[in-house]
Amino acid sequence: MNISVIGSGSWGTAVAVMLAKKGCDVKLWSWIQEETDRLNRDRENKEFLPGIAFPDNIYCTHDIKECCDGADLIITAAPSPATRTTAKTLSEYVLPGQKIVNISKGLENGSLKRLSEVYKEEIPQADISVMSGPSHAEEVSKGLPTTNVVASDNNETAKFIQDILMGESFRIYTSTDIIGVELGGALKNVIALCAGISDGLGYGDNTKAALMTRGLAEIARLGEAMGAKPTTFMGLSGVGDLIVTCTSMHSRNRRAGILLGEGYSLDETLKKVHMVVEGVNTASAAYELAHRYNVEMPIVEQAYGILYGGKNPRGAVLDLMTREKKGE
Repeated sequence: MNISVIGSGSWGTAVAVMLAKKGCDVKLWSWIQEETDRLNRDRENKEFLPGIAFPDNIYCTHDIKECCDGADLIITAAPSPATRTTAKTLSEYVLPGQKIVNISKGLENGSLKRLSEVYKEEIPQADISVMSGPSHAEEVSKGLPTTNVVASDNNETAKFIQDILMGESFRIYTSTDIIGVELGGALKNVIALCAGISDGLGYGDNTKAALMTRGLAEIARLGEAMGAKPTTFMGLSGVGDLIVTCTSMHSRNRRAGILLGEGYSLDETLKKVHMVVEGVNTASAAYELAHRYNVEMPIVEQAYGILYGGKNPRGAVLDLMTREKKGE
């Protein structure tokens, strides 16, 4: 198989390495020529995945036309703020019916669209699918057992992608619930930020478990209002991704939350993490979606207040704990 990976961050690089080790010929695209030159020279991504050597069948390029030429599958891994720009750049070189699977997680600020909706708008001739689940790039690149789900409107497309991606250390399930799979992957980043803030404040396991459980309830409420299947959030792209992102130090969202809880400003936090923290962008979109669909999301509301309203994290926790009494 000839595979194109659009985006050379940690996740795009990890998937490229995984597929190359399976025997696929992989072209890895970077939007910066200097980065492309470094990747080809060093044969590893020293910035995002240091120590992970590139197999010989990975070729890095800055030429997106060259990257897409002859691809059996295009994998997009651009961060959510760059999704529309990437899709516009890619569109000219995508053939009618060509299969694209987006593996990034997030929502587009402003439009509040899911990333697959952005790709469908900008590349209407393509067959768009998504992949999500508990999958730290660091572990996938090392071949540690990982399980994800691919969602498509066409079950045959999902099975086609499943066959390409699945291997001894990477198991894929299929789904037709694109909305649920995308929302679970995007919204859990907001809850992971909150779990990190809890850690930074010095709170315990009880607090984190409460945030994760009630956070999942919020995600499922919004998802159902937007047309997702409630059961999707009990699966890999819901509770599975939520667990790994809220509990692991691989999670940039949790690391960012810890810094915020320790008193760092948002600007200071983002500089220290030195990677895109999707939960920061998604918190704003989730807050707006909750109001659009009239869905109660108190944790998301408090996260928004901390990130964009200068609210004190301890005050946010107190407000959550002293809300009106409810049944579960």
